Amino acid sequence: MGRVAHGLIARSLLRRNLAPPHFSSSSAAAVAAQRTVPIASSCGTASDVATCPRPRWRLFSLPVAPSRSVSVGLAGALSFSLTLVTTAGAKEPPSPELIPKDVVLYQYEACPFCNKVKAFLDYHDVPYKVVEVNPLSKKEIKWSDYKKVPILVVDGEQLIESSDIVKKLSQRFHPENSVVDEEETKWLRWVDDHLVHMLSPNIYRTTSEALESFDYIAKHGNFSMTERFTVKYAGAAIMYMVSKKLKKKYNITDERTALYEAAQTWTTALDGRDFLGGSKPNLADLAVFGVLRPIRHLKAGKDMVENTKIGEWYQRMEIAVGESSRIAA
Repeated sequence: MGRVAHGLIARSLLRRNLAPPHFSSSSAAAVAAQRTVPIASSCGTASDVATCPRPRWRLFSLPVAPSRSVSVGLAGALSFSLTLVTTAGAKEPPSPELIPKDVVLYQYEACPFCNKVKAFLDYHDVPYKVVEVNPLSKKEIKWSDYKKVPILVVDGEQLIESSDIVKKLSQRFHPENSVVDEEETKWLRWVDDHLVHMLSPNIYRTTSEALESFDYIAKHGNFSMTERFTVKYAGAAIMYMVSKKLKKKYNITDERTALYEAAQTWTTALDGRDFLGGSKPNLADLAVFGVLRPIRHLKAGKDMVENTKIGEWYQRMEIAVGESSRIAA
């Protein structure tokens, strides 16, 4: 979604005033035919995806107890079990002296690469501020020579490219463990080179799914009221057609099958472990979780969880990452 969606919309709106098109395949094709499709090959250049859900804690359902004593006992057991689960996969904050004093993330709310960075910051409980970038004017990042997102400013230092951001912060927080092992490196590369390319063809697979995604983008992005309406319909039309080009580019025959296979590839890699990192998430776990988090409650994400075994791992990751450490700007 991110760079592809916002870039196309920005150029379209800045060159001429777009009236919201009627959403038909013919009009979508006409709009999309006038544009070349930038294909992501690095962080911050893949298509944004919608929805960044709050962590969910519905692990167990308590049965109706016949007496107060039994109810209290069950509640105590539940509390103890939940404590064990959350402790095993708790946040992993760095030493206080290693925590940056000021962290600002310049982002698109629905961008998978931005969400990758946020997953890392949330898991390490690092407070950060967010500046939502308007993809049309990009006025929020005019100060930077780099015109993509995410941009993370850490105590005045600009960091770019999500994978590089995470790597540099990880080395800062864990200087004693700065070498990433071979398995972790392999799957970090898989996220950027394969997984992200499965997203756009799925979330823009049909006109209704494209509208669902852009409804979220329009509501949560940094748009004026006028831009919001235009972005929703023009963006959905454009990205519906772009997704077909991406499908061809990456040799995807069936979008959902490709997404399910990617999810299955990941769960197979876990090999019975709670996380790829073993008892706690490693950088690859956080990258996969961050990239998938925006689509989790879209139709594509729901279908993925219902038709693969990734749901259990995803729920463990929600617990491990926990609440957002975002603070008011």
